[in-house]
Amino acid sequence: MTRPLLLAASLLMLASTAYAQTPAPKTGDATRGKGLTYTCRGCHGLTGYKNAYPSYHVPKIGGQSETYLHNALSEYRTGKRKHPTMQAQAESFSEQDIADIAAYLSSLK
Repeated sequence: MTRPLLLAASLLMLASTAYAQTPAPKTGDATRGKGLTYTCRGCHGLTGYKNAYPSYHVPKIGGQSETYLHNALSEYRTGKRKHPTMQAQAESFSEQDIADIAAYLSSLK
């Protein structure tokens, strides 16, 4: 009985340590982000645009939540989300670039 409690306490301490070491999200600069989105507009800026994959409709990203945009770009960059074009784009972005892009796109109406 003591062993499972010790294991649970250790895991809890490890999780809280990992959480405390997670860096705070960067504050985005929407003005800088606008300049970084020039390639995004090629697909995401055209109403009703569909790419070469017939079952895949390009989502609207203008006006999305900043958190959603930041998470999506980060996941494409790390390979957690799979789409060759988006992965190639996101791999070139720094954390600050992602924060700036998310700040700009979330500001659009």
